[in-house]
Amino acid sequence: MKPVLLILAAGMGSRYGGLKQIDKIGPSGEAIIDYSIYDAVRAGFGKVVLVIRPELENDFREFFGDKLKGKIEVEYVYQELNNIPAGLTVPAGRKKPWGTAHAILVAADTINTPFLAINADDFYGAEAFQTVADFFKSNKDEKTHCMVGYELGFTLSEFGTVSRGVCSYDEDLNLKKITEVTNIERKNGKVGYQDPGNGWVEVDPTKYVSMNAWGFYPGIFDIFKTGFEKFIRQANNDPKAEYYIAKPLMDMIENQEGKVKILQTDAKWFGVTYREDKAFAIDKINELIHSGKYPSNLWG
Repeated sequence: MKPVLLILAAGMGSRYGGLKQIDKIGPSGEAIIDYSIYDAVRAGFGKVVLVIRPELENDFREFFGDKLKGKIEVEYVYQELNNIPAGLTVPAGRKKPWGTAHAILVAADTINTPFLAINADDFYGAEAFQTVADFFKSNKDEKTHCMVGYELGFTLSEFGTVSRGVCSYDEDLNLKKITEVTNIERKNGKVGYQDPGNGWVEVDPTKYVSMNAWGFYPGIFDIFKTGFEKFIRQANNDPKAEYYIAKPLMDMIENQEGKVKILQTDAKWFGVTYREDKAFAIDKINELIHSGKYPSNLWG
């Protein structure tokens, strides 16, 4: 069976100042999400599942129209605040859903094949999709999942700090730990972040980070569900608590229930964290078009 592309597109875009998931970047009105779907089709993926907020469905359907018809199957699922296990309640004052791991979990009923989970507003590169597709073809152990690794130094923004999952791994690129760092930046030629207790902490820019390009087998949903139930109970009614993907994966690795292999690739990442990043993204897309990587009209 062909793998599925799961796109996490329910984010609020608060730093960007708008619905960046479908903001037009390409010369024929394409968004970054179009290039991800195009690359997935070329790599042999058979279906796209978009995780969105219910109030955005009309925007997405209007944006895509019929351009994907006959090219790949598309399905929408909702990430909603009240989509939590039975017997639990939403904390008072909670305004937004529960984070990226929750976004993956809401797609559990629509996916029964290996799948690649990505962010809607990140450009991953065609090589990333092919690398994951090849992994699914060659890997024989469905308890060994994968992650596309990107070097930290190539994932920063010139216009503010970024959040990254900084990875620790062994010599065989088996993931050991992910440390979520929310304010990484380049300062005076160095990469690091400001720690409240320790001041400036420098980070090796060649370290692999997670850009949320995860290759999973369907068994991961059980692990995420168990972890989410624990997370809700331990959140202590914190209205801002986030169920990050790293949390259930670290529990899985620690409990020896599964592994994550970091995949090396020549793919180059870029994204639109801030509104000012858009001009850079447009330039990068145009460079790729001029080099023959993409047509000027992606779906034409």
